[in-house]
Parts: sequence; C-alpha cells; structure tokens
Amino acid sequence: MKVLVVGGGGREHAIIWKLSQSPKISELFCAPGNGGISKLASCVPIKASDIGGIVNFSRENKMDLVVVAPDDPLVAGMVDALEAAGIRAFGPVRAAAIIEGSKSFSKDLMKKYNIPTAGYAVFESSAEALKYLDTCSAPIVVKADGLALGKGVIIARSIEEAKAAVNNIMNDRVFGEAGNKVVIEEFIEGPEVSILAFTDGKTVVPMVSSQDHKRAYDHDMGPNTGGMGTFSPSKLYDSKLADQCMKEIFIPTVEAMNREGRKFKGILYFGLMLTREGPKVLEYNARFGDPETQVVLPRLKTDLLDIFNAIMEEKLADIKIEWSDNAAVCVIAASGGYPGKYAAGLEINGLEEAEADETITIFHAGTNCEDGRFYTAGGRVLGVTAVEGNMEKAISKAYAGIGKISFEGMHYRKDIGRK
Repeated sequence: MKVLVVGGGGREHAIIWKLSQSPKISELFCAPGNGGISKLASCVPIKASDIGGIVNFSRENKMDLVVVAPDDPLVAGMVDALEAAGIRAFGPVRAAAIIEGSKSFSKDLMKKYNIPTAGYAVFESSAEALKYLDTCSAPIVVKADGLALGKGVIIARSIEEAKAAVNNIMNDRVFGEAGNKVVIEEFIEGPEVSILAFTDGKTVVPMVSSQDHKRAYDHDMGPNTGGMGTFSPSKLYDSKLADQCMKEIFIPTVEAMNREGRKFKGILYFGLMLTREGPKVLEYNARFGDPETQVVLPRLKTDLLDIFNAIMEEKLADIKIEWSDNAAVCVIAASGGYPGKYAAGLEINGLEEAEADETITIFHAGTNCEDGRFYTAGGRVLGVTAVEGNMEKAISKAYAGIGKISFEGMHYRKDIGRK
C-alpha cells in the first residue's frame, strides 16, 4: 500500500514510525513532514491545511490511504473532500470533528447527554461575557471556542485576569476566528489523565493511559504550551477507574455523536480531570494527542494499519489490540522563548549519541534536515522517548538521552513523569 500522512509534527513522526513497521505498506509519504520524518517517508511540500493540494496529490499519485492527523484539516473537512474524490481516508469527517473544533458544541453535547464535565456558560458578545464575570468568583476558566494550538485555555486566578482573557480573545482576536465565542467554565481541581481511544462509531477501544505536562516550566509553572512531555501509563488510572470512564464517558460520548447524526470514526481523545466527585471531561480532541502519541504508540504491539482499516470498515470489534506492559516517558526539547517568540535554523547536535541507546526513540516535531544535518524549525523541536520495564527506568533513560542533545537556547522540563 501507498500511504500518505498529513501533518509535520512529533505526532506525525510517531504515526509514521509505527506505520513503517507494517509489512503491508510499500511506500510512505508525509505532507509537509519534517527533518526526522524525511528519514522514514518521502516528504511532500504541501501544507497540512491545503485540502485541494492534498486531494490532487493523492489522486495523481494513487494513494491507497491518507491519514489526516492534525486538528485544522479535520475540522475543515479534509476527510470529506478525500472521500468525495474516491480516496480512502482515515479520520473523522467534518461533522464529527466539530467535537474538537467547537468547545461550545462539545460542552452542550455533554450537558444534553449527562456526560460529566464542569459547569459553563457560552458567550458570543464580549460585553455579555464581561457582565457575567461580575457574578463569578475566581479562579475561573476562560476558553476560546475554536482551535488555538492548545493555548486557548486561560485559568484566571482573579476576575480581572478573566476579563483580560475575554478582551484578548474576543476583542484583540489573539486567536483569530477561534475567538468568535468564549466558554467561561467552572474551575475544577484534580489530577489530569489523557485517554486516547480507537472508535469506528460502534465500538470504543481505549488505548493505554498517559499524562501530559502542559506548563512550560518545572512544577507546572509558566504559560500553557502544546505539551512539554508526557508519560504512560498514568499512575492514577486503574481498572476500576477505566470501567467507570467507559460506562459514564467513553461509550456515552460515541452514542451521543451517533444520536446527533455525527458518527465519529477515528481517534477520539478524552482529556479527563479526576475530581473528588469523579472523573470529568475537560476537553475532547478529534485526533491523536501530541505529545501523548509519542508514549502511547511505542507501547502498541498491534499493526497500526490493521487498526486503521478496521475502523474505516467499522469492524473494530473484530480485531484484538495488544499493548506492552512497559512504561514510556517523553521529554520535549523546546526552543528558547517557547511558547513565545523563538529563533529557528539552529543546528542540533547529539542526536546519534542519544539514539545509540536502543530504548530511546527521538520524534522530531520542528526540524529541518539539510545535507545530513538537523536544524530547529519550531517551538517544540524534539520529543525524546524512552521505553523501559518501569517508570523510574524510563524517566532515567529519557533524561540521559536528552542530556546528550544540544542546540542554542534549548530548554526542557526536568520533572516529566514525576507527577
């Protein structure tokens, strides 16, 4: 099979790395890809958001399957366009991807179908949102309704901070069209757990659990990022909790989407908070999480292509999905200044030395490769993943690996996996 993966980050590198292990795939392509991905797949200079470009390339080059990995093209309807052109595509259609594309939609869905989540209110007018905040107490959460690269959630410690967030989102348009609406949400507390799940709209198969670290600096300090590291499994997510989430959250969500005429086929991500009242949904994603994918897929023993095919054919119940009992830890190496402004084009050293350890895999997020040398090309540059027999060993190996890598301004958290 000839397979194209759409996207160019660490998530896509992890997907391609796993697909490259399938004996059924003869050629792998990635659009646009990155430096690390170029070692496993042919990179195509088409933007992940260019629906027409992806459709034309797939048709002209006779792709047998296109895997749409990022949120933007899914929400914009890339899978719909590929299927309309007669091209097999993996990922939810536009009507289903709205579960991530609109926070107000997902909150209304949970309210309608009694899926546990925090209390909330939705506003299309900044004046109304600001007026509502006068009736609230802090801390409180302000969210841009649309896609904002994982940065559209502000946990306000004061009402003044919450009002500033509303003005930034709705009036200053810091997240563009994503700020047409805001969701103001009750602040809830507890540890977070990420659960990715395979679903064909009928069957739900959760993957192994993981936990993300969103804040830029140690001890969960600093601004939110797209993710500074992750580990799997979660130390808190036991079989009893898994059964509860399956009955109260996972199956009800898929059934709710079906009742709304929005069958979801693909990867459904559940961002959960384990509160004193029980698990509650913080957010849904309509695709693999990043960097969670970089610790989950290294633990998958089943051929990923077989799972994708089973989902597309609505035969997920017929396939046995197996996982290793190992632990995995991923530490993100970021550019100096990230998640704010940062330099690019800086040479990366030490990659071969780090990967000399067979327990380590380096997933490239923002890199270019020129004449065999790698250079930075993004805020999150690399994900250094170690898979070991237990969590302590995996943490130790991941940090030993990232300690061999360097580029000017590089920074990373020193407490990944210590939650």
